[in-house]
Amino acid sequence: MKKLLLITLFAYLLNGCSSPSAPATSGEHISPRNTGITPENAYNDLFLDSSAIAAFITSQKLDDTIGNRLRSFYNARNFEFAWFDSRGPVEQAAAFRSLYNYSKDSVSNRALDRRLNDLMDEDSLVINPSDKEVIKTELQLTWRLINYFRETGGSIGQLEHMVPAQRYPVMELADSMLQTNDKIFPAVAPMKEPLKAYREYVRKGGWQPVPLVKKGLKKGQSSPGIIAVKKRLQITGELKPGDSTDIFNDELETAINTFRNSNGYTQNGVLNDTVINALNISAEERLQQLLVNMERMKWMPVKPQGKLILVNIPAFVLHVTDGDKRLFDMDIVVGKEGHSTTMFSGMLNQVVFSPYWNIPRSIVRKEILPAIQRNRGYLASKHMEVTGQANGLPVIRQKPGEHNALGRVKFLFPNSYNIYFHDTPEKGLFERDNRAYSHGCIRLKDPVKMAQFVLEDSPQWTNEKIDSAMNSGKEKFVAVKDPVPVIITYFTAWVEGGKLHFASDVYEHDAVFKQKLFK
Repeated sequence: MKKLLLITLFAYLLNGCSSPSAPATSGEHISPRNTGITPENAYNDLFLDSSAIAAFITSQKLDDTIGNRLRSFYNARNFEFAWFDSRGPVEQAAAFRSLYNYSKDSVSNRALDRRLNDLMDEDSLVINPSDKEVIKTELQLTWRLINYFRETGGSIGQLEHMVPAQRYPVMELADSMLQTNDKIFPAVAPMKEPLKAYREYVRKGGWQPVPLVKKGLKKGQSSPGIIAVKKRLQITGELKPGDSTDIFNDELETAINTFRNSNGYTQNGVLNDTVINALNISAEERLQQLLVNMERMKWMPVKPQGKLILVNIPAFVLHVTDGDKRLFDMDIVVGKEGHSTTMFSGMLNQVVFSPYWNIPRSIVRKEILPAIQRNRGYLASKHMEVTGQANGLPVIRQKPGEHNALGRVKFLFPNSYNIYFHDTPEKGLFERDNRAYSHGCIRLKDPVKMAQFVLEDSPQWTNEKIDSAMNSGKEKFVAVKDPVPVIITYFTAWVEGGKLHFASDVYEHDAVFKQKLFK
């Protein structure tokens, strides 16, 4: 199923991914060098030496077809890096790394995957464009992309505009996005109406800032600032026009709750600084946010038939569906381990009851060792044990039980980011609006329901047996009879139920993308 999903996705991509003013090329034509791309307007801030491409073609003994496509790809970018900027792999590298099915690749290509994984794992990275390993990784990724295009019959023109090459004015990119083919990019299509609306808001000058309030306002109160709030909500349609009083009335409470819901806040009817700060995000910034997410949605896999678990990290929620039927939603808490990617997919194929927590080396080094120095009984107090040594650090795990950071169960869907679902003993985390937490992968509010869902095709796993395994204190691995596709996304703007929703940029992926995409 996963292989079919990936092939379908790239069939869509190959048939129509383009940027504004993209030159039309086809066949084996080699694009001329695009000298209009400069360090001042380039999407990425690194450039290759043209001799490096020639040397790579020679060293890898590439045939004329591959060699010419490689030359043409970088000519169209004026030899700008496609997959790296000075800070490391760019978002598109992560998307391609996660979506490409490379099971038939050679040993050297598997080495490429390991090298890319290592680069993505670095929290702070400075890329030297002359680094031979970086250049090799860059060109091997492009070679991989070319091979994929050859398999599916894509043209050179489409290939050369898979990854943005330069920055554009926001209104120019908005106009271009509205011309994308809905059949080719079905995930983008529902965003077009909101895009038109926000493009119009920008053209009309946006809205005036709303003054902050000293404390939260509720229905029945009055304040001069309420007039500005009503005017702002009337522009974007949460409140009907015509009311210019300073009274916090029923209509305003309904409008505030509508706005709160669309921005991921609890619908408590309160007008506070959190709401006002969201109201004061400018129309142009919202337009940029829409465009960034629509660019991201171009890489969205086509939903497979049957069961699916779809996670949107900034919304702190996962959706479980079966075909077109929504089975249930579940609140989640996300942790630092998910910060390095914006989209990937996997297959949930194992449930681990009463799991050990194998503590990451970074946590051992930064937190546990200093805690042991302060308190020799720290490990015992946290139900932890040392199981060995590796590269100068102790290997530490936390025993199963009620104190275990993973809770009573975890769910594995193997991926290069080592992200998984798990329970948590810290149930209070789910009461927050912002559910980004320091450690952990993706915590589930109702792990029992998830276990019942993924094991429902195994009748021997009754509710009673699941409960017993979760509380046994003995780690047990259970294979899922019919593995369930999992898609992890990072959308801070999306349409759900016909309504536009926004979320905070919890990992600052949007902030990086905006700097690279817009003039």
